Amino acid sequence: MNYWLFKTEPGCFSWQDLEVAPQQTTSWDGVRNYQARNLMCAMHKGDRGFFYHSGQNPAIVGLVEIC
Repeated sequence: MNYWLFKTEPGCFSWQDLEVAPQQTTSWDGVRNYQARNLMCAMHKGDRGFFYHSGQNPAIVGLVEIC
């Protein structure tokens, strides 16, 4: 199992947005960095991740699982 860091701006997509998403799942899109895209291709179902809010008050706000 691998562990990943999912960085997002709270104003773009927040932990609260994920909590109210259907079945608390969403696709992670809009990745423009080729290295980040390649790392996402290396993810496997069951891997875990840290949901990180960047910006004014940076913090890990939740744990996620790749599904």
